Amino acid sequence: MTLLDRFFKYVSVWTTSEEGAKETPSTKRQLDLAAVLEKELKEIGVPEVSTEKGYVYGHLPASPEFAGKKAVAFISHMDTAPDFNGQNVHPQVFENYDGKDILLKGSGATLSTKDFPDLLDLKGRTLITTDGTSLLGADDKAGDAEIMTAVSEIISEKVPHGDIYIVFTPDEEIGKGPVHFSFEKCRADYGYTVDGDYEGEVAYENFNAASAKVTIKGKSVHPGEAKDIMKNAASIACEFQSLMPQAESPEHTEKREGFYYLTDIKGSCEKAELDYIIRDHDSESFKARKKFMTSAADLMNQRYGEGTADLTITDEYQNMIEVMKDHEDVIEAAREAIRSIGLEPLSRPVRGGTDGAQLSFKGLPCPNLGTGGYGFHGPFEHCTLEGMQDEVRIIKYLMRNPL
Repeated sequence: MTLLDRFFKYVSVWTTSEEGAKETPSTKRQLDLAAVLEKELKEIGVPEVSTEKGYVYGHLPASPEFAGKKAVAFISHMDTAPDFNGQNVHPQVFENYDGKDILLKGSGATLSTKDFPDLLDLKGRTLITTDGTSLLGADDKAGDAEIMTAVSEIISEKVPHGDIYIVFTPDEEIGKGPVHFSFEKCRADYGYTVDGDYEGEVAYENFNAASAKVTIKGKSVHPGEAKDIMKNAASIACEFQSLMPQAESPEHTEKREGFYYLTDIKGSCEKAELDYIIRDHDSESFKARKKFMTSAADLMNQRYGEGTADLTITDEYQNMIEVMKDHEDVIEAAREAIRSIGLEPLSRPVRGGTDGAQLSFKGLPCPNLGTGGYGFHGPFEHCTLEGMQDEVRIIKYLMRNPL
């Protein structure tokens, strides 16, 4: 099976995860892809394969000449983001792409070079886009396909290799990928998530992350008799949001700039709820953001009475650089692999998180490799076959050159 065949096969399976679900995986449809991946690992000759709680594990023991070397894991996730429709994916393929704007035929929207200037660099490649009615699923089914292809080629070509673990996780998009990760089934010394953007990327710095929920308790009374009695929770919710710095939101920040992101708001006079995510690369700034949000809730309680605003902040993951600064050899190995195929390594602060961020703090140093994908989490997602092929070559180099 070719890399492109695998990719199309995987994106055809609906695997969107679901916020707030109690079970693991958060959606049973992720098990459909888990079954496909487990079966394929066995078919290509991986000797130790199993699935547990929706996690697919494979182990390819080292060739004799690499006995004693460290074991490496390659990890990608099966779910797609709940931000946009992930069902009924219909990829569009443009061979020898001309570098111009593209009509997404399903929706009539345009994938434009103005909004996505990276398209200009992809001219001449085999470009894969959505039809505008769904996301593509390259995040992270490109990673799934790249890891599977690299393992398949290592085995079929009888290439000497190190001790390799393969893990496909559920629920990464809702921050729960490592929750039930088994270190008994994956006994690697270090690893790489294959879940980034540009081919040739190795990322080892990500956001510190928290979620926040604000519940506003109001008091409802007939509007004709409301003076000095009514407390409009919906109005207070709007007031709370107005306290958040407008310039510190996702649409106005970049690089290492943090933000407050109001992801959902709903309410009535009686009750209102606001859901946020808080992000910052710097740990002290991250603490300050959480403190600021607490102060905003306190202010609402001072103005409208104690118990009006209830704030719950939940930490999600930390910046992996705190761990990776002590594992420069793992980062340098990735850089060497990237240079081996003629690319210059690219390392940028990830404006998000990966399974690797949490796994690094659990004892598995795990920077993030690119997948060759762009525009994730929406209808403008796209990737190139050549970019994915580059990533396969990078992964194979790391398999052949363990630490």
